[in-house]
Amino acid sequence: MSTQTTEKPPAASEADVAAIDELRDLYQKLREEIAKVIVGQEKVVEQLLIAVLSKGHALLMGVPGLAKTTMVHALADVMSLDFNRIQFTPDLMPSDITGTDILQETDTPGKREFQFVKGPLFANIVLADEINRTPPKTQSALLEAMQEHKVTASGKVFGLPSPFFVLATQNPIEQEGTYQLPEAQLDRFMFFIQVGYPSAEEEKQIARSTTGGSQADLNKLISGEKVLEFQELIQRVPVPDHIYDAAVELVRRTRPDAEEAPEWIKRWVTWGAGPRAVQYLIRGAKAHAVLHGSYLVRMEDIEAVAQPVLRHRILTNFQAQTEGVTSTDIIDRLVEELRKEELRG
Repeated sequence: MSTQTTEKPPAASEADVAAIDELRDLYQKLREEIAKVIVGQEKVVEQLLIAVLSKGHALLMGVPGLAKTTMVHALADVMSLDFNRIQFTPDLMPSDITGTDILQETDTPGKREFQFVKGPLFANIVLADEINRTPPKTQSALLEAMQEHKVTASGKVFGLPSPFFVLATQNPIEQEGTYQLPEAQLDRFMFFIQVGYPSAEEEKQIARSTTGGSQADLNKLISGEKVLEFQELIQRVPVPDHIYDAAVELVRRTRPDAEEAPEWIKRWVTWGAGPRAVQYLIRGAKAHAVLHGSYLVRMEDIEAVAQPVLRHRILTNFQAQTEGVTSTDIIDRLVEELRKEELRG
């Protein structure tokens, strides 16, 4: 596969080409700034940035202590975005995150009226920490805000700030007392990001940097208005027809009842990805292309976002589980088969 293209397609205006170059340079500065407080995790940081630029929400899965909260907070800081963290607990009610009416005194003596006090959802970036620890009722309130970008309280509708992102975390090692998100709700998240352990050298660097002096201050490199401009830029990135074909083909092959599905998919998969996966593959590939200096989407951009887009949208069956086959293995095999076909074609 080709690694990078410098060709400027006719569909990309000179202004867009200049903006793409600006965003690519800014991306390197953002990574360097976040690296002041986050050691390693370059791939996770990149996927978070892709989700933000693609107007998508992300779910981070990782054991405690991997700096997921610090990472999201650092991202909000360098992008000059309002940040709120919600610690999800079993007793958290929907009104605790959306807001509630409070009876307040008015300027008129003896007269009181209800006033809506906004909850922590009213921020540009909301960290839903351990989202699976709260009951479905509160999860649904959050997911409604993610989908509609608004909150309904006491019969009134309140718009959420723009840009608005939900970055949620889950702890994979504790299941007692948790409320797992159903597959239909997981589908609302653009990316499912796996946060792994650092390398030995990275862990040594973490020990040195966090047990000594104070943490470094982060510089604000971009404004919320500029984030909105870059989101519009991402939407205008050209996509060749064969890339659309490849994205649709990849998603359709995950469905065991589809004609395109290979026999091994029918043996291991109960349910495949829906049409939203195609949308997120294209949107994520556009952002990945721009961050890596391309003026149009390439096949390697689709491959780069296939795992976080499809990982939580493929439901394996008992046969796969007994053979130790995960959705990650299935995506790798599908991408490899599609790559070989592209090369032959």
